[in-house]
Amino acid sequence: MSLELLQHWIDAYGYAALVGSLAFGIVGLPVPDETLLVLTGYLVSKGTLELPAALVAAFIGTGTGITVSYLIGRVGGVALLDRYGPAFHMTPDRIQTVHNWFSRTGKWVLSFGYFIPGIRHLTAIVAGTTDIRYPTFALYAYSGGVVWCLTFILLGDLFGDSWKDILQEEHRVILTILCAVLVVVVVVSLLRKKKG
Repeated sequence: MSLELLQHWIDAYGYAALVGSLAFGIVGLPVPDETLLVLTGYLVSKGTLELPAALVAAFIGTGTGITVSYLIGRVGGVALLDRYGPAFHMTPDRIQTVHNWFSRTGKWVLSFGYFIPGIRHLTAIVAGTTDIRYPTFALYAYSGGVVWCLTFILLGDLFGDSWKDILQEEHRVILTILCAVLVVVVVVSLLRKKKG
């Protein structure tokens, strides 16, 4: 989906276009999510959109998409794994190993997977196929969604007219954020082990 089309939709439909685009983008349709969020921040800097309303709309879209993905995993994921898993060497033991890992530490992937294109589309589906209950899913997935939306909208707002420069640096920015998050996760894990 082109940048011009996204901007046209937001100009024409405002916050509803932001909600819809992000909802479908998280589910896996080809919407450049980070680009859309940075563009939203730029439009906030120009006064076309209001920051609080843009953040709420972005979160509603993101939350809707990630919830639909979770429900897809919950309703049909296990049946699909049972049916097609062997074709991809997904034996019951391997599936159980993934479920065990996800139950222990994979929840954090729900929070930080947003920052990895392609991963955010799968994390909720995988979570749905595991025994992660909805309240736990919601805590990790929605908090990650808030941080993700806030990060990219504020970048677009901060950079204003040079917001397109952010897009060129997007992968470096994402890598930097992921490294920082990884350091925090490792430190927290080490502190927990030390206390335990």
